[in-house]
Order: sequence, then structure tokens, then C-alpha cells
Amino acid sequence: MAKLSSVNKNEKRKRMAKKYAAKWARLKAIASDESKPFDERFAARLKMGTLPRNSHPTRIRNRCSLTGRARGNYRKFGISRLMFRKLASEGLIPGVTKSSW
Repeated sequence: MAKLSSVNKNEKRKRMAKKYAAKWARLKAIASDESKPFDERFAARLKMGTLPRNSHPTRIRNRCSLTGRARGNYRKFGISRLMFRKLASEGLIPGVTKSSW
């Protein structure tokens, strides 16, 4: 089980990324538009630098929704490899069967 503070910090980052998504997109579009003058693009990049660090989506960590484990996660299921194996063995994940040959 991950520390509760780590899980809460990641949830805060998700909320901030959602809150600032439109602003990031608008500033990124201005900064990468070659038809705009250099000064305007540079000003947009400076404004991007003033936004909170945790508001950028790259700061979000994929974590297990059950345990909060940060490594070994399956995106499709949203859980870690350990919980996936446990739940699959118990037959709680539909469509997943234990292989044998």
C-alpha cells in the first residue's frame, strides 16, 4: 500500500491538470504558431512558465486504483500487476482466465 500522502498528491495533480487544461492548450497553441510574431510567442511561453508545475498533465503518475502502487500498472484495468493477478485468480476480472498448457 502506498503512502496516503502520495496518493492524495497525485489526486491533487489530476484536479489541477483538469482545471488548467484549457489555459495550457491556449498558450501552447500561441507558442507553437509560427505565423505569430516572435514576441507574442515568447510572451506565451513566459506565461506557461508562471502556471503551477503540478498543473501540467505530465506530472500525473499512473497509480493502482486499489492500492496506490506507482509501478507495474496496467492502464487498461487501472490496477497494479499484483492486484491484477490476485483478482484474476479469484475470477473477478471478466474475460481473464488463468493460462495453463
